[in-house]
Amino acid sequence: MARDNSQQMILFVDLGTGKTRQEDVSPEMRRKFIGGNGFAVKILYDLLRAGVDPLGPENAVVFAVGPATGTVIPGAAMTAAATKSPLTGIFIDSYMGGQWGTELKEAGCEALVLQGAAAEPVYLFVDDGRVEIRPAAHLWGKKTSETERAIKEELGDPRVQVAAIGPAGENLVKFATIIHSTRAFGRGGLGAVLGSKKVKAIAVRGTGGVPHPYTEKILEYARRTYDEMLRQPAFAKNIPTFGSTVSVAGNNALGILGSYNWQQEVFADAEKISGNDMVNRGLRVGHKACASCIARSAIIWRACEGPFKGATSRGPEYETLYSYGSLIGNGNVESIILADRLSDELGLDTISTGAVIAFVMECVEKGILSAQELDGMDVRFGNYRAMLDLLPKIAAREGAGDLLAEGVREISRRIGKGSEYFAIHVKGLELPGHTARGLKGMGLGYATSSRGGSHQDFRPGPERSGKFDRATIEGKAALVKKNQDMTTIGDCLIVCRRHSEGFHGAFLNERYVELASLATGMEFGLEELTLAAERIYTLERMFNVREGVRRKDDTLPERFLKEGIPGGPSAGMYVSREELDTMLDEYYQIRGWDPETGVPTESTLKKLGLSN
Repeated sequence: MARDNSQQMILFVDLGTGKTRQEDVSPEMRRKFIGGNGFAVKILYDLLRAGVDPLGPENAVVFAVGPATGTVIPGAAMTAAATKSPLTGIFIDSYMGGQWGTELKEAGCEALVLQGAAAEPVYLFVDDGRVEIRPAAHLWGKKTSETERAIKEELGDPRVQVAAIGPAGENLVKFATIIHSTRAFGRGGLGAVLGSKKVKAIAVRGTGGVPHPYTEKILEYARRTYDEMLRQPAFAKNIPTFGSTVSVAGNNALGILGSYNWQQEVFADAEKISGNDMVNRGLRVGHKACASCIARSAIIWRACEGPFKGATSRGPEYETLYSYGSLIGNGNVESIILADRLSDELGLDTISTGAVIAFVMECVEKGILSAQELDGMDVRFGNYRAMLDLLPKIAAREGAGDLLAEGVREISRRIGKGSEYFAIHVKGLELPGHTARGLKGMGLGYATSSRGGSHQDFRPGPERSGKFDRATIEGKAALVKKNQDMTTIGDCLIVCRRHSEGFHGAFLNERYVELASLATGMEFGLEELTLAAERIYTLERMFNVREGVRRKDDTLPERFLKEGIPGGPSAGMYVSREELDTMLDEYYQIRGWDPETGVPTESTLKKLGLSN
């Protein structure tokens, strides 16, 4: 019998005791925090105390859907996950596509909260709001796709949606992921937190549908939006053909493609790892899409020749072509396709993993690390075989992989010898493939991101597109704040970036007001929606403040503050300490955060309803 989902709930699971409880979502919480990441940060902030061990039972993980999830609103198939990160020690949120979030909502859950830790490996089966905690010793050690298949067979239902960790999560690799059918909660080590709780997977089955008071209005909105989007070349042809891979050539042409651990920002072999070349060589063999997706950006690539012939992956997307390509000096795209697939199976974040390997390669280049310290491996720039050999070592914490599993910041802290200068991270989170030197607003965006080195709070698009002068700091504080408001609301509704930013725009506007009002069933105005964004982003900041984050932590890697881009169209560009300080002063003033400490002021907290 189908479940009556007229009342959605927050489902709490104590893994230590096996007990569960349900809470209704109050109208006040819906209005103030909307859903998705808004719910996740509010729940986490209320549950956790300062200083909890991210890999201890006191930490919690929140999975939350948004009011748009499961509807026909374009791009509304995302799920949020948030925790205290073992990689950074601060707040982390991550977003996954696929069908898992829709299934969770159809099971009657707006949020699933995991607390405590199991004594032995388990997996959870959320079945129309009921939870079974099942033994998973027989699954421990399996790769993610094996785990997904085994659980579906065990439950006797191929429609069950499964999100699982791989060996990296089991072994507490600080940047381990959670994988659902090649989609990922990718950043910040969420997979390691599940591993610490002995949770191998979460299987979900829902039969209740997604109730909504504005069904007819949403259908009309969806028809209109789909029609408008398909008239745009990006959605009609470019994205379904190339996904995000065209950014390789585009960024290289601007001289802002991170290469050789950001020693350079032009890569001589960029064309070999670009989407244009991959399509022309026949490596594109199909694509996948989430429910309600019009972008269809998940391209399936297959190596057609060479030693990796036959390797197939849903991806690599731009970030992986950067991290396993230009960042490590690798122009062999077939090896990147294989590495992308291996990373999904092992449960490794490709951005952080590639950044770790690039950092180690520069340490070798500078004589800081020797082959003997790296299990006899020749870990030098361009050696893609070393990259492939390191992936299982990192996932298993085998040999040198044990150190590499800690992430760039901790590796640098342990080995020292000047490596701190080129340890490319912000607050412990390794940087994605978007320059902080050639896009000065991006530098401020990284410095003020709640996650650390993430491009998902502030986006590179406004500067990269040329709409805003990327070489100046003028106006960048306002730009960053306004763009962060947009991404915050997008992550609460939840609508993927391709559809929110790509269609509705880089800043909150009347399109977002219409979207939020339809998705929530509550009428919003632009002022109230902006206030909600400020409230949620400031609560993320308060989470980090509680963990000790202050203005001094809102900074960039030393290389980016002192060393200009060495050549190419962006030669000489960097963000000086003085420029960053000027932008921070302006940003804190706009945000209502104390300029000396970066802590939100009491008057700001009162305005946002966060005083208590």
